[in-house]
Amino acid sequence: MLSSHLTAFGAWLTYPSCLCLCLAVLLRAAPSLRAADQRGLWLAVTTAGVAMVLDLPAVTGLATDLAGTGHTVDLVRNLTGVVSAGAVLFFVSAPIGSRRLRVGLCGAIGSILVILTVLDFSAPAHPSHSVIAAQGPSPSFAYWLTLISTHVVANSVCLIICGWYGLRTDDRPLAIALRLFASGTALAALFWIGRLLRLVLDVSWALPYLPLLINLHALLRAAAILVPTAVVLAGVLADTRTVWRLWPLWSELVGAVPHIVLTRRRTRLLELLWPPISRRLLAYRKVIEIRDAMLELDHYVSPGLTLLARDHVRPLNLTPVQANVAVLACVMKEARRAKLAGSPRCESSAESLGQGKTPLLLSRQEHATTLTAEKTHLIELARAYTSAPARSFVTPPHRRAPQHRDG
Repeated sequence: MLSSHLTAFGAWLTYPSCLCLCLAVLLRAAPSLRAADQRGLWLAVTTAGVAMVLDLPAVTGLATDLAGTGHTVDLVRNLTGVVSAGAVLFFVSAPIGSRRLRVGLCGAIGSILVILTVLDFSAPAHPSHSVIAAQGPSPSFAYWLTLISTHVVANSVCLIICGWYGLRTDDRPLAIALRLFASGTALAALFWIGRLLRLVLDVSWALPYLPLLINLHALLRAAAILVPTAVVLAGVLADTRTVWRLWPLWSELVGAVPHIVLTRRRTRLLELLWPPISRRLLAYRKVIEIRDAMLELDHYVSPGLTLLARDHVRPLNLTPVQANVAVLACVMKEARRAKLAGSPRCESSAESLGQGKTPLLLSRQEHATTLTAEKTHLIELARAYTSAPARSFVTPPHRRAPQHRDG
């Protein structure tokens, strides 16, 4: 029962897997052709995709209807598969960097292409290529043994090298790509081993599972070349999320200190849907502008304001980290109110707190040393700024800085 389900699923997966592989090839064409270290991988997957397209029932059926035979399509498909195997070897040989090795690979693949073509045209007339033809392998046993051996050797070498480097690289996206490619290569190797068993030992029990193996191989190789695209998309989503979560805090602060904004203010959705710059730079700019605003608002932190904020937050039973962020949010909200109210600058507002003359509002950032840490801190601050403790914090009137008076 399970065997029949796997066979049916493998047959159903033929067109979706081929479509995914072709889409992945098209998506990665431009960046891969620009990067020398990715061309070999892209070529390997592209030629494998061409071979799979030529193996689709609709394609072979159309060729048979037009020419009365599928021989030409079969030959081109198998030759393209050999080119794909050579591209795989070319790709995995890149770390070695030996020009002699690459020339040797090109010579070996070229020789195999010539041998297969000669074996095909020198064989008796045959309408198609098949390992399981009624009269024996078509076009010949030698043809299929050469073709299958080429694929088995290429896939085995690729599997070993990708597995080796995938386990040892510190580059996580590269490790994921290599492991996905190695997994797809392992399935392709099993596919060709299944055909080899049928050719040499007349073992046929594996044949129903071969379509599933080769189609899963296509999906895994498509996923492997899409890893860089996935990394870029993940970065875009992360930066979009950062800008979205920082927006309320940024909007509040730049409302009080508008001169720090480099470009004219826009709505939240418009900024994210049509950003004036890349989303990565947009997130970075929001961080910088928030810091600039905090630096300016630091001059409006009256003496003792931090202690009042701590007394306000203390009954809430927050963790030390949450309490520090909540205190900073309360102090910053009051400083913003003072700035908007026209209060004079408090030049003595840089309280000691064991950090010399470091600005108070910036001293609470626990010395964030990376942009990621800075973003995390400001996102937590943005959450605290709109929380109930910050909204309910009100400085007694007699503790507020006096406003400017005319006359």
